[in-house]
Amino acid sequence: MDRERDYIGFATLPEQVHRKSVKRGFEFTLMVMGESGLGKSTLINSLFLGDLYKNRIIPNVEERIEKTTRIEKKTMDIEEKGVRLRLTVVDTPGFGDAVNCDDSWRVCSAYIEEQFRQYFTDESGLNRRNIQDNRVHCCLYFIPPYGHSLRQMDLEMLRRLHRKVNIVLVIGKADTLTQVEVKKLKERILADLEENNLQLYQFPDCDSDEDEEFKQQDRELKACLPFAVVGSNTILEVAGRKIRGRQYPWGVVDVENPLHSDFIKLRTMLISTHMQDLKDTTQDVHYENFRAQCISQISQHALRERGKLKRDSVASANEASITETDRLLLQKDEEIRRMQDMLTQMQEKLKATNLAELKKNESVIDV
Repeated sequence: MDRERDYIGFATLPEQVHRKSVKRGFEFTLMVMGESGLGKSTLINSLFLGDLYKNRIIPNVEERIEKTTRIEKKTMDIEEKGVRLRLTVVDTPGFGDAVNCDDSWRVCSAYIEEQFRQYFTDESGLNRRNIQDNRVHCCLYFIPPYGHSLRQMDLEMLRRLHRKVNIVLVIGKADTLTQVEVKKLKERILADLEENNLQLYQFPDCDSDEDEEFKQQDRELKACLPFAVVGSNTILEVAGRKIRGRQYPWGVVDVENPLHSDFIKLRTMLISTHMQDLKDTTQDVHYENFRAQCISQISQHALRERGKLKRDSVASANEASITETDRLLLQKDEEIRRMQDMLTQMQEKLKATNLAELKKNESVIDV
């Protein structure tokens, strides 16, 4: 009885938040970057067990000559165990296909900033209850397996985007490399990132109260960066069980086998363990930086406008004072002119009087 009397009830707050969140649903936006032919579409379909690109048209050679980077958005609603997720995949066809790749990073950067700007506008409006979050929460940047490290194009792109979005590096079509080659490529990529001071998405440290299994999983995820993955939409039957893999003359690559690919680790990080942290980092770091810049620009613009109004008011006051001074001077000039006219008339009258007296005196002398 004493225990029931001491019970308040706020221990159910996590359950209330959970029910409310599940009822509202979740949103997640994933951007995919990388040149054509690295298996981006296949990997996305493998990650979310769907077919986002079933109506995609592959351009021919003539169309690729003048091809530029563009943005394509595809949205799908996923439900799992009563939890609804609205997934938006932002693809960048034409990325890196041109000789001059300046257009690629400009288009991608402009899209990320535009989503921040739209969210800032909605957040600053009157109706903030139903704001739709289209900000990019994660960017999967694909690196080709045939290079020895990051290319200059990759470095330039990462340098322009690493402070605007959570970037996760992915080595595409990793089944073309041996395990030794994958290890060396990862080491060179990490060295390039450190040398160029590029800060990609950092996994948060585990809390001390987490269980050992979760800590071990976190250590394994951090150790396999960047992810070397293989994607496949083909279901194969091997040794009496069905797998998602790729058939080669020398054998089968099981994309969900940790020895063949980091696909499972990428899916675990992206969906199971760090999806909410990716959204929180987007909100607390990248968007807050953008928001601070917007507020600073607005403040500077307001100060400039205030200074301009002040200068205009001072100029108007000066103009008014100059006009009043001119009016007084004109009045003084008019008074001086009238006085000069009166003086001239008096002098003429005096001269006429003197002349008349002189003639009178002359006539008296003659008599």
